[in-house]
Amino acid sequence: MSNFGLSGKMIAQPGKRDELAAILMEAASGMDAVADCQIYIVGVLPEEPDAIWITEVWDNAEAHQASLALEVTQAMIRRAKPLIAGFEQQVKHVPLGGKGMTAR
Repeated sequence: MSNFGLSGKMIAQPGKRDELAAILMEAASGMDAVADCQIYIVGVLPEEPDAIWITEVWDNAEAHQASLALEVTQAMIRRAKPLIAGFEQQVKHVPLGGKGMTAR
C-alpha cells in the first residue's frame, strides 16, 4: 500500500482562527498515539487572517479513514465544527519520502 497524503486550507469563522488552530494543535499532539500517522502539521497563512493549512501523511488511505472514526477525533471535530467556515482547497497526494517521514 502507498503512503497517503492530504493537504488543505481550512477557513475559520472570522476572528476564530487562533481558537480553531489551538484545537487542531491538540489533534496534532494526539496523533503521537496513532502509529499510522506519520505527519500532522498545522500552520497559518500570514496573508489570510482566517486561514489554516493542514498537511497530513498516513501509512495509507485506510488508516486516515479509520482515524476519523476514533472517539477522540470525533470529539475534536465536534469542538471545531462551529469554528469552521469552510474549506477552500483539499489535495490528496502520494508522499514519496523526505525529512520527517518514516520509511515503511
